[in-house]
Amino acid sequence: MKKISIVVPTYNEEENVKPLSEAIINELQTHCSNYDYELIFIDNNSKDNTRSIIRSLCQDNHKIKAIFNTKNFGQANSPFYGILSSTGDCTILICADFQDPIEMIHTFVAEWENGYKIVIGRKTTSKENKLMYTLRSMYYKLLNKFSDFEQIEHFTGFGLYDSSFVQTLRELKDPTPFLRGIVAELGPERKEIPYTQQERRAGKTKNNFFRLYDLAMLSFTSYTTIGLRIATFTGFFFSILSLVVALIYLILKLINWYTFPMGQAPILLGVFVFGSLQLFFIGLIGEYIIAMNKRLMNRPLVVEEEKINF
Repeated sequence: MKKISIVVPTYNEEENVKPLSEAIINELQTHCSNYDYELIFIDNNSKDNTRSIIRSLCQDNHKIKAIFNTKNFGQANSPFYGILSSTGDCTILICADFQDPIEMIHTFVAEWENGYKIVIGRKTTSKENKLMYTLRSMYYKLLNKFSDFEQIEHFTGFGLYDSSFVQTLRELKDPTPFLRGIVAELGPERKEIPYTQQERRAGKTKNNFFRLYDLAMLSFTSYTTIGLRIATFTGFFFSILSLVVALIYLILKLINWYTFPMGQAPILLGVFVFGSLQLFFIGLIGEYIIAMNKRLMNRPLVVEEEKINF
């Protein structure tokens, strides 16, 4: 009997974990009854009652498993580690807030049985904030324009991954994995299924500006070199421009030594323009260095505090 692994990352989801587990198990028993299953919750150090609820679920059903992290290791590392910890013939990653449709599980499995090693859900519309959806669309288009690999627009990681691809993920040993980019870069032929992202059922979103910025920079520094090249080309252009302006000023001063005023405006303008450009590109280069540093340190994806039913 084939086995399906369902991985659910959690962080302060006390209102969702129990109804979500019930919905997932009902979906599997109704439409995938000829498969064995495991349901893995990986918790990123929740501060509410999420962990106690998960413990209770694990006691009632030994096919429900739990990994409790010692700290919050971020929304990229924790789901990735959950996938690596799965033991099924295929693994499905799904969010804990009901924004990913549970009823798509059997659709994923059907396409997997048709031969696809990766089956993903791709948002075509969303009931989330319209501004956020528009900004995400703009970001994906910008990333695709400069990336060496075509990135998957409006893909959150929600999807099914064959055990052979999960093994590929294990062999990467990437301490800062960006699953969406890895699927686009290294994944075999995939099936994309469109869906409408629902509103969060309960609780508040854990995404804020800094978490979204971290994800954006992770993808940007992992799959593009355009930032560094822009810095190089901009520096080269302004160096030539500065040299030309300096020569023009020198010639004009030599021709009109006593009447040509040098003035402070060009000096101030140059200082502010070049200073701001330098700060911007130093910061951009710093983002690449941060990404490199994290990989060189090769720290573990997460540190486990407790595992249940493994």
